[in-house]
Amino acid sequence: MVQIDDVLISDSVFETKFCCDLPTCKGNCCVAGDLGAPLEIEECDILDEIFDKIKPYMQAAGVAAVEEQGKYVSDFQFDLTTPLIDGKECAYTIFDEHGIAFCAIEKAYLEKKIKFRKPISCYLYPIRVKHFPNVTAVNYDEWDICKAALIKGDGENIAVFQFLKEPLIKKFGQEFYRKMEIYKKNCDSLKK
Repeated sequence: MVQIDDVLISDSVFETKFCCDLPTCKGNCCVAGDLGAPLEIEECDILDEIFDKIKPYMQAAGVAAVEEQGKYVSDFQFDLTTPLIDGKECAYTIFDEHGIAFCAIEKAYLEKKIKFRKPISCYLYPIRVKHFPNVTAVNYDEWDICKAALIKGDGENIAVFQFLKEPLIKKFGQEFYRKMEIYKKNCDSLKK
């Protein structure tokens, strides 16, 4: 584990090779699991503001889930998450003609209807961020549904933090990411 600024980062973020393989996994991270995507408080306000622009992109079952449960819900630990459709996929999940799961929020963003891309927890996945009073923890979330991403990442020699460069910069800033690169370079040189 390494500390950069006030952030503790698991070694697996630097060592694990990872690159999403959507044709193989079908975006199953939007579908599998017991909870919706974790949300930051300010993202709930954003969802309140932009929901009417996202709604046309959503599946009918997703809209119904939001109307019944709300745009966000509290989980068993009182953390905020996206609602689920019948305990399955995130309410904001949509599917393409090949059955690959995508985010309705991101689709609205890509079509320039909104300025919010998607929840940072989704953008950063498979990295999970947990905030504590004096420190933030950054961990790689190992999940069997991402086996194909591990194989592809190994083949392309891309570490988790490199694959997630853009969302890491969005969350922590360019200088923070530069420090991550320096740390990885130093670790690699020590192994030689």
